[in-house]
Amino acid sequence: MALIDRVKETSKKKGLSLTELAIKAGIGEKSIYSWNTRMPTVATIEKVADVLHVSTDYLLGRTDEMNPTSSDDLTEPQRQVAYFIDPQATKEDIEQIKKLVEIAKLSKRRL
Repeated sequence: MALIDRVKETSKKKGLSLTELAIKAGIGEKSIYSWNTRMPTVATIEKVADVLHVSTDYLLGRTDEMNPTSSDDLTEPQRQVAYFIDPQATKEDIEQIKKLVEIAKLSKRRL
């Protein structure tokens, strides 16, 4: 599947038009439409992936997994908790979840 098709499909699932996606990503409002004929820069793909909460590899068709976990630094239990709470969790969300888990661990030790 081509990059533009992945972006269209994913943005539709997220309830965003391509114009809304472009605005949120901070790129030209109609720039995504030109991806049929030209490849965007890596920085632009990263911005779009961040808004859609997917990996750039997913958008580029290198994987069918929207949020691969192999690149994060979570332990397996942390990963399970984070993705159970929100499978579309951003890195910031995951960091907050990790902090909550640490607080819970500390509280348990005091009991």
